[in-house]
Amino acid sequence: MADDRRARGQAMRRRLMGDAYADKLDDGLYKHPIMEKFAAYTQEAIFGTLWTRPGLDLKTRALICVISDAAQGRVPELKLHLRFAVNQGWTQDELSEALLHLAGYIGAPLVRESLLTAIDVFKEVDSE
Repeated sequence: MADDRRARGQAMRRRLMGDAYADKLDDGLYKHPIMEKFAAYTQEAIFGTLWTRPGLDLKTRALICVISDAAQGRVPELKLHLRFAVNQGWTQDELSEALLHLAGYIGAPLVRESLLTAIDVFKEVDSE
């Protein structure tokens, strides 16, 4: 059962981030033995269980992650989830507007940092 969830998770992860970016992470960061364990866990528990659940489409799930990351000031995760969101069909304008909307709820400093992060991610995505 766990192997099946991990296989589904590996496929979902690639679908969300794209093959090239998944390969980049797998060939770099996730080559370290400690991070290999983390990758195995997230492939099974996060991508193989949470992302494959019924009830929400992938586009909505991706936006939830962007909002959650921005609200918590989780810049490294925000970079990853912005990429997921773009890959699921959110436009740069829609994502920027969603982040800007948060200013009244989480504060301008977190939103400013999130928007600066979005600019960097959008440049990367546009150049790929």
